[in-house]
Amino acid sequence: MQVSIIVPVFDEAPLIRPFLRHLRERAGGAEMIVVDGGSSDGTSDLAQGFCDQLVVSEPSRAKQMNAGARAARGDILWFVHVDAKVPWSCLEEIERIMDDPNVAGGFFRIRLPRAAIYRLTDSFAHYAGILLRMRCGDHGIFCRRAVFLDVGGFPEVPLMEDVECFRRLRRAGRVIYSRKRILVSPRRYETIGPLRLTLAYGLITVLYIFGIPLSKLASIYERTCCKRHTELST
Repeated sequence: MQVSIIVPVFDEAPLIRPFLRHLRERAGGAEMIVVDGGSSDGTSDLAQGFCDQLVVSEPSRAKQMNAGARAARGDILWFVHVDAKVPWSCLEEIERIMDDPNVAGGFFRIRLPRAAIYRLTDSFAHYAGILLRMRCGDHGIFCRRAVFLDVGGFPEVPLMEDVECFRRLRRAGRVIYSRKRILVSPRRYETIGPLRLTLAYGLITVLYIFGIPLSKLASIYERTCCKRHTELST
């Protein structure tokens, strides 16, 4: 069972090499694919020689991940964010879950720093995800390449492409979660504010469930969850 790790990036020069070294240490048997969305800070140059494939794509997370999937040689695709820390024995865990032919894919639980507000966010994300049957890309979603292609990959929408893809995977087969945890960076929480960002994510989730158009949700996201990318990269 060959795993291809697909990492979408955009202006992540400070993180890309330490992250790829981290992946080599903890998931050395996987194919590593970096998909650059047109970075202007030298991210793609820094990734050269530290990954198995460097793919250049239009700057859209969905388009980048789809491009990485097309380039992948593995039969299991694992989508991971550049500011994450993956757990030890992660490939063995993925292989254990995917050994069941009825399983279409899976994901990891997330772990944030130990502050109380982060514990609230962590618990909210987990139990809301169970109740609403949805997960976002922070969870390190993985799936069979054949199933990913069958469901059409990530829809090229302005927001929630990871949730939409996750729901497609659920319709294609079982999706199992691992009790091992991916450590999620708090950089966006620290930039925007932990409470504000947690409430904003909750609002967007509720509006999504009620069918508010993704274009409107993207506008809300830009106003409530984003600052200049350079601030998030520091």
